[in-house]
Amino acid sequence: MARKFTNKVLTANRLIEGDVVYLGINGDWVLDHDRAQILKEEEFAIKQLALANKDSGFLVSPYLANAEIRDGVPTPIHFRDSFRANGPTNYNHGKKENHNV
Repeated sequence: MARKFTNKVLTANRLIEGDVVYLGINGDWVLDHDRAQILKEEEFAIKQLALANKDSGFLVSPYLANAEIRDGVPTPIHFRDSFRANGPTNYNHGKKENHNV
């Protein structure tokens, strides 16, 4: 029996900078997980992933990550995706630098 499709976000890394990015609600790539588009339909999510895989000049390793909606924003479910959403932990740069975490 096939598993029920759960909410996803499409994530990848930018090729040049290495930043974690997410497919945004306007079809653009955004840095913040809470601005990611929630993909609620499996067929649409698979099509978006296929398009991202063709963009090898901009993206590296796109994949669909499980997410849920909390307080109106997408929230990572798994540790790996939560870790990626919060940025590097060794020193402040990228997302941490911008948010003074």
